[in-house]
Amino acid sequence: MFPLAYQPGEIGFCDFTRVKRVAITLRGQPFPHLLFHYRLAWSGWAYGQIVHGGESFVALSEGLQNALAACGGVPRELRTDRLSAASRNRDGSYALDITPRYQALCAHYGLSPSRNNRGVAHENGIVEGPNGHVKRRLEQKLILRGSCDFEEPAEYGELLAEVFSALNAPRQRRYEQELEHLAPLPAFRFADYERLTVRVRSTSTIEVRQVIYSVPPTLIGRQVTVRLHHDRLVVFLGSGWVCQLPRAYGAAGEKRAWCIDLEHLIDGLRAKPRALLHCRYQRHLFPDQRWWEFWQQLLAGGERDGAARLMAEALYVAVRVASFELVLAFLEQAQRRQSLSLSALQQRFRVPPRCPSLPDPVIPQHLLASYDHLVPAAALTGGGSGPAAAAQTTQAGAVSQPLAAAGRAG
Repeated sequence: MFPLAYQPGEIGFCDFTRVKRVAITLRGQPFPHLLFHYRLAWSGWAYGQIVHGGESFVALSEGLQNALAACGGVPRELRTDRLSAASRNRDGSYALDITPRYQALCAHYGLSPSRNNRGVAHENGIVEGPNGHVKRRLEQKLILRGSCDFEEPAEYGELLAEVFSALNAPRQRRYEQELEHLAPLPAFRFADYERLTVRVRSTSTIEVRQVIYSVPPTLIGRQVTVRLHHDRLVVFLGSGWVCQLPRAYGAAGEKRAWCIDLEHLIDGLRAKPRALLHCRYQRHLFPDQRWWEFWQQLLAGGERDGAARLMAEALYVAVRVASFELVLAFLEQAQRRQSLSLSALQQRFRVPPRCPSLPDPVIPQHLLASYDHLVPAAALTGGGSGPAAAAQTTQAGAVSQPLAAAGRAG
């Protein structure tokens, strides 16, 4: 009813939106995700990126900071809808309703936060309307591409970046004018992750948000720090970086989900191949559907223990020696020729022999008398442990630190 006008650098809008009319897949598997959309009200300059999972604070923090960095400046106000990541959505004062983390994020960039009224989405029309424009352009890009399937999220992200680049092209002049009215970026980014402390289990796994992740076996029993992003986990031991894992999200109704990297567990699996038969996350040890189907054929066509030894060795070769595609091609070809065996696999790829287990070292116990040369002669001849003996030791030039009793040595 009331036409609105904004000043350069006055306000930016951000929102999450879902792609509904096309089904994006990664290597043939559904890819549930959201799009984060940021837009300057005066110039119409926009930024967008893929968000894994839901409308979490870490997704909001990363998306907003990436948008501000890409823009090169900060407006005076940031407008959102009723994001649970930003406010508790209770009745009363907005200043009291805003979450401490979102308040700290806005304070770091000098932003004044605001939101629309509950259930009145058109109050954020500056970004709500263009959400549809972005998704229509994305759909057209996918039609021209001829496929909605991608190898990696980064490939999908590049296509989305092309969409926003085309949207920003006619607004370039106004954006440059508005850029002069934006506040400068701070020297450092605000934390766009959650910090968790977990202990690595004896199974070389950690559990984060009801998802089991494998980690290097050298961490078993250690307490590690996890930086939890919306799309990845970064694991630290103390202050040292250890590894980065893709973040997984369980399906609705699942109590547990698994994210297993065979690189972490392959040496243990090769040492105990029968574990492959009854492992709780057996399906997740295989890189794709073809490997899984071949494993099912081995189980149906022969002796189970032999099948487990062969498959564990094949996975080891694929991880350590060759590639998954090359090893699977050999297995399928050998099976057709009825010449598939463990020895044939090892000969084909020249697999190095397993390292023999080293015997426990034998360390001879030294005599307690070997410590005598460390004790001043006066302390040995004086005897006793009272004040007189202590005074005699001091006169002889002994160290001031008290000596342990002989019965406690070693």
